[in-house]
Amino acid sequence: MTELLAVVTITILAVISPGPDFAMVTRNSLLISRRAGVLTALGIGAGVCIHAGYTILGVGLIIRQSIMLFSILKFGGAAYLIWLGLKMLRAKPTEGPQDAAASELSDLGALRTGFLTNALNPKTTVFIVSLFMQVVEPTTPLLVQVGYGGFIAAAHVVWFALVALFFSTGMVRVHLLRLRHWIDRTFGALLVGFGVLLATTSAVRQ
Repeated sequence: MTELLAVVTITILAVISPGPDFAMVTRNSLLISRRAGVLTALGIGAGVCIHAGYTILGVGLIIRQSIMLFSILKFGGAAYLIWLGLKMLRAKPTEGPQDAAASELSDLGALRTGFLTNALNPKTTVFIVSLFMQVVEPTTPLLVQVGYGGFIAAAHVVWFALVALFFSTGMVRVHLLRLRHWIDRTFGALLVGFGVLLATTSAVRQ
């Protein structure tokens, strides 16, 4: 029971902390649609499943201990975030912002964006691997470990779906869509900042 409570508590605290996932869900919900935001959240959940899967298989420990593999993941994730951010920074004013925004991202595109944003984030790697190494006992049954991974993924989906619902509701969104290009640029700057921070900081590996 203590192990379960620790997994739940640490996961919730990690999920609600701001980061690239939050920025992408907020942006897609606010500027495109509620559907795009929720699909981005589902993509994030799929990315978490990847992290949990290789951690349970033991590959996560190899990544955590290998400077080369971790660096490849870190710089690849940073490059992806910076690329996304630069695309948003080039946003220009458009007529009929809601229609223009909706046409930019397909359902598959929203899923892919959420998935890649999370799957390429080495901080998620460190979080999940550390959680399983330091909280989950080696003697914990495999099915229970899989259940923990499922909970972590579900927690991400639920939280970011709620974020999507919040930022896609009300007249505030309608008015903000008139400033779409400025909001896009703001989120673009945030993603570039996350990418640069990710590339220039090193995580502690044990």
